[in-house]
Amino acid sequence: MPLHPLPVRVIESSRRKKTVAARIVDGTIEVRVPASMRATERERHVADLVQRLEKKRAKGAVDLADRARALARRHDLPAPRSIVWSDRQNRRWGSCTPATGSVRISHRLADVPHWVLDYVIVHELAHLVVPDHSPRFHELVARYPKAERAEGFLIAVSLGHAGTIGTFDAAAPDSCVDEPSS
Repeated sequence: MPLHPLPVRVIESSRRKKTVAARIVDGTIEVRVPASMRATERERHVADLVQRLEKKRAKGAVDLADRARALARRHDLPAPRSIVWSDRQNRRWGSCTPATGSVRISHRLADVPHWVLDYVIVHELAHLVVPDHSPRFHELVARYPKAERAEGFLIAVSLGHAGTIGTFDAAAPDSCVDEPSS
């Protein structure tokens, strides 16, 4: 489940001249800005830093290794040797290197529903067995009961129909996930 957003406190400092900074202190995001900064610029910086901290917090809330091991057991797939969040995956939801058993999951999935994240993990675990998108690969992925629903969710996000999920660049994603065939 997505985490609830933390309250935000903006602290104006006469000692700061140019830089802005944010951190979480006692369950509140504190954003320090120069007192001389224009309101529109301050709002832009605050929104950007809050979004970054919330995304980082969401990634930390999910133990990918435990989740991948449980999904591998449940769907009779191999567990990865490593699975990590990737800040470099802006055009794919996930990727896998079968030779090393490593899986990378896009940071853009940090705040999607867990069943969507689970689908992407299962998709990448299936690549540990079948490196391509052949019928055998799709049989393995279909072991996940919400595969079709999750694919639809990701396609909708890719097309810009994300609703309240504001962390996705709807114009960018080229998902590894194939569109369902007719």
